[in-house]
Amino acid sequence: MLLNQIVQRSVFLTRLLPQSFRIEQTVSPVCRRYYSSKEEQKKKQLKIYTRTGDKGKSSLFTGERRKKDDTIFEALGTTDELSCAVGLAGEFGNDAGHQFMDRLEKIQSLLQDVGSNIATPRTKAQDGKLARTEFPSGSVEELEGWIDEYTEQLPPLTNFILPSGGKTSASLHMARAICRRTERRLVPLVSSGDVDAEVGRYINRLSDFLFTLARFAAMTENKEEKIYRRVKGQDK
Repeated sequence: MLLNQIVQRSVFLTRLLPQSFRIEQTVSPVCRRYYSSKEEQKKKQLKIYTRTGDKGKSSLFTGERRKKDDTIFEALGTTDELSCAVGLAGEFGNDAGHQFMDRLEKIQSLLQDVGSNIATPRTKAQDGKLARTEFPSGSVEELEGWIDEYTEQLPPLTNFILPSGGKTSASLHMARAICRRTERRLVPLVSSGDVDAEVGRYINRLSDFLFTLARFAAMTENKEEKIYRRVKGQDK
């Protein structure tokens, strides 16, 4: 009888606590400790620096440590550069009032998946980690659909275009160039089987999408795209 009264009183007091506090049960079902959610966040917050890479090596998702100039880390770093460039283009696009921001954000998320795939060499990783880092299927086809959608709205391409057409367009061209470099870093990894072929296909198609979107941004903003003109030699 006494135990039931204690339990009922404990439940009653629990309901009086503010929602910012959570309940954590200890060994006894009656005795409980109350922690502020902010205090827990402080305990769980990770430090930015770890000091584990001070000697020039870093870890893959498999736990293997390699030198930071390894081809894997070169591909990871270039993929990170690409995501930054896409993010910058997105900010310019947002300022200009474009409606394709959600697509650029989705691309950045998929580039995180690209990085996970790169950091998990397919020739050495265990099945569980291979499954967790498998690149999402259908992503290439989605890009192709977007390319077709924007291409239908653009005038025919009759000249070589120089990166131009306003800040949004020019920044998308910059992202396209970095995307091409990312692809070059991925080619040997895909060839060796360390990175999924679908990742290589996605990065290849992404550069086409960024080029198309750069043209679309220039057209939407009524900005002039500069075209290539052969520079004539000076008279001697």
